Amino acid sequence: MNSFDHFTSAPTHSSSLFLSFEGIEGSGKSTQIELVEQYFKDKNYQVLKLREPGGTSFGEKLREAILHSETPLSSLAEAHLFAASRAQLLKEKILPALAQENTIVIVDRYIDSSMAYQGVARGLGSEVIAEIHRHSPLNYMPQMTFYLYIDLETSHQRQQARGNTKDYFEKENHSFYQHLIEGYDHCASVFPTRIKKIDATQSVEQVNQAILKELPHPWN
Repeated sequence: MNSFDHFTSAPTHSSSLFLSFEGIEGSGKSTQIELVEQYFKDKNYQVLKLREPGGTSFGEKLREAILHSETPLSSLAEAHLFAASRAQLLKEKILPALAQENTIVIVDRYIDSSMAYQGVARGLGSEVIAEIHRHSPLNYMPQMTFYLYIDLETSHQRQQARGNTKDYFEKENHSFYQHLIEGYDHCASVFPTRIKKIDATQSVEQVNQAILKELPHPWN
């Protein structure tokens, strides 16, 4: 049994679907999530859109504490804080929604972010992240994850164009972001069936079409 054998797809109603979106800053996750949300609403599905960390009262407080921390956090503390937020999100929002018929749950970041950020970029190792997620409900995975890939230059250009104040992670250096990309690529190699790598340097419309083509039957 390897470090990742305990992961399993989250239980869902046969007519429901659990999706997650991943990528470094500037990859266009928010835009694509909105387009996919509208796509399913047009097909008369109920859509629950969530974000990590956050999505619950508990999770949003953790998000505020992490992203606005002026003191560097322990890598292990980061990993456990994100896992705590995720566990509550699963119990309070994700699993109850997936038990309902005709429901699509879309999460902006999930376990692959922990693998990339804390596992690889912070150097904890993906095996440590996997061990933290060994028990239910943290071992539940989405049915499909879209990894929106962009290079560092594109990321920096898009972040500069947005001009937003940088948060705890956005202040990290070039090397950290390069390790993030390596982390996401590692996830894609470990979970090749679940993770769909999409070239997000394309136009918004092209990225959206690539995502929709990957949706499993009967949702596409």
